[in-house]
Amino acid sequence: MVAATLVMIPTYNELESLPIQVEAVRRHAPHVDIVVIDDASPDGTGEWADAAARRDSQIHVLHRAEKNGLGAAYLAGFAWGLERGYSTLVEMDADGSHQAHQLPDLLAKAGDHDLVIGSRWVSQGSVVNWPLSRKLLSTRANAYVRLALGIPVRDSTAGYRAYSAAILRQLDLGDVESQGYCFQIDMCWRVLKAGGTVVEVPIEFVERTYGTSKMSGAIVREALTKVTTWGVTHRWRQLIRAFRRR
Repeated sequence: MVAATLVMIPTYNELESLPIQVEAVRRHAPHVDIVVIDDASPDGTGEWADAAARRDSQIHVLHRAEKNGLGAAYLAGFAWGLERGYSTLVEMDADGSHQAHQLPDLLAKAGDHDLVIGSRWVSQGSVVNWPLSRKLLSTRANAYVRLALGIPVRDSTAGYRAYSAAILRQLDLGDVESQGYCFQIDMCWRVLKAGGTVVEVPIEFVERTYGTSKMSGAIVREALTKVTTWGVTHRWRQLIRAFRRR
């Protein structure tokens, strides 16, 4: 029998952190299935995941031939999970920054909403071990997204989230090309434009202890460029509609 929830964990060189994260998910949400989406990690992450899957029928592994971005990894996970009939699909980092003990809080809301976001920037949300510069980058980026796209979400760049299979089936996932933080913004906006409901649940986000961050200038530039383009297009269409009504 297929579990209702699939937790998708993309990996690239996460051998130190992945076993800890998988064990934590199994402990705090034993009813869910896990799929590790490994991008041919040279450090043996994929091999560890294969061994874990042989020991535990609720762990699965999706191997990809090369490292080509977070967005592409999650799209592969969506396709894998939808094909197998899961009703809720969860995004979770391998590095422990998305804490497994908070997963039940997200899932408690998943039955009533199309997208549940584990949010750092709502009341009672927080981050741990971030410098002020990183906090300012994230809060200002999210403020810019709200202004450009006119959406009410406080943390649209957050990567700890749960989607309903129903809303994912409504979206044209083949048209999604965004990566990194931009992927999260893109998907959130698509859910809203499709008429889906979005709710934010406060989380404590903890900066990774193991491995290295995948954050880069290219990721920031992609998000800025695409959000600006989407925002200008969105506002122009609003103006055209307002003019036509007059």
